[in-house]
Amino acid sequence: MSETIGVVGAGTMGNGIAQVAARAGYQVILRDVAEEFLRKGLENVNRSLQRDVDKGRLSEPEKREIVERIKLTTDASALSDSSFVIEAVTENLAVKSEIFRSLDELVSPNAILASNTSSISITKLGAVTGRPDKVIGMHFMNPVPVMKLVEVIRGIATSDETYERTRALSEKLGKTALECNDSAGFVANRVLMPMINEAIFALHEGVAARESIDGIMRLGMNHPMGPLALADFIGLDVCLAIMNVMHEELGDPKYRPCPLLKRYVDAGWLGKKSNRGFYEY
Repeated sequence: MSETIGVVGAGTMGNGIAQVAARAGYQVILRDVAEEFLRKGLENVNRSLQRDVDKGRLSEPEKREIVERIKLTTDASALSDSSFVIEAVTENLAVKSEIFRSLDELVSPNAILASNTSSISITKLGAVTGRPDKVIGMHFMNPVPVMKLVEVIRGIATSDETYERTRALSEKLGKTALECNDSAGFVANRVLMPMINEAIFALHEGVAARESIDGIMRLGMNHPMGPLALADFIGLDVCLAIMNVMHEELGDPKYRPCPLLKRYVDAGWLGKKSNRGFYEY
């Protein structure tokens, strides 16, 4: 498969996307601003693939081939030959807009620019480029190698051809693409985040302890993970960013982030990645 996929951002989502693309046979250019982020990203890919080797789902030579298909770079111009670029950086409109602006100048006019954003407007990202018809959302779920869903989000200018190419790529990556239109939080987070936020309000107001809240949702609603544990897994800073986007964009007080969520983020208690959130790790 000669097609090259560019991935911008080597964090949790970016390295997961790079892994599934390389495993599907694509050449991958993984770009980040610092060597240490790239090295850490590749270590995560190695660790994830090793689990499949240990379970007999992948051979050692197959694993090596997959890893060798991922080229690491801090140089943005290395992305210029990519036919498809997926941005997976921090959930911040200004940062993403700057990346889309520079990618638009770098890659060929036929290349598609996709964002792994979980809440930010695809229409706004498309508007900073000269190719809004070729800008689309590809919201992968975490952990990317395991979760089957890709939420494919059309901006107001996204063309049918761009959507079809994105859906086809998602399927080649072994994912199920489900379409939605551009609205703050799309579908996944518009439904999920208010539930998590409400669980935080229940804790904040002393309705129940964290174990009870999570246990009730696990055992009563058959959720694999309680909402507070899930928030820790996602990252409390990410949850807060998404709630803020929905609150600002939709203007509805039901999306107001819980004060306890804000306080935890202010304290640097971001969940699993900082070893403390609603639980201690």
